Amino acid sequence: MICPMPSNPPSMPPSSRSGTRGSVKGTVLVSRLAFVRGQRGGNGVDAVLAKLPDEERRILASTIMPFGWYAFELAARLDAAIAEVMDQGKGIFRALGAASARDNLSADHKRFVAGRDPHGLLRNAASIYRLYYDTGERTYERTGDKSAVLRTLQSRTYSAADCLTVVGWHEKAIEMCGGQQVRVNETLCRARGSKMCEYVCEWE
Repeated sequence: MICPMPSNPPSMPPSSRSGTRGSVKGTVLVSRLAFVRGQRGGNGVDAVLAKLPDEERRILASTIMPFGWYAFELAARLDAAIAEVMDQGKGIFRALGAASARDNLSADHKRFVAGRDPHGLLRNAASIYRLYYDTGERTYERTGDKSAVLRTLQSRTYSAADCLTVVGWHEKAIEMCGGQQVRVNETLCRARGSKMCEYVCEWE
């Protein structure tokens, strides 16, 4: 289990660690930039950062603390900039989520996939959620041998793009647990006016 660093380390710029819509862990930002670098190299990262305000560009160009907290607004603008530069439509957000799952579940969070059991992974939805977000909670409901429903409640850290990254994250994570023909559909979304986000997960 990761022991998180203090949420307000003095070396971290104030604007990077808090926001009116909550915060996300630095691992999210690290994974996003690594994805762009893997697809487009350093020039791709430069093109993405060029689309952001000066202070946010400075934050992302410096050392990102994986276990530190960064404003959700920063992550949301980074995702939008990546989508614009990569020009792959909405599918880019699922790809970003899948890359985050692959990166983190292969390293610091690999204990969640060690049992090669999709339900074993999903039962930890609440704990996994708290590794990435600092507002709201996520619940797990087993609906069959190869299906489950996840619900995100009372979160301020949401957007249509971020929800698609959640879909991509869980598709890849379930696949890493041995699931095949994985399908994750968001059936309710706060960004579309619902009171919660709901993800129906199915696999073979």
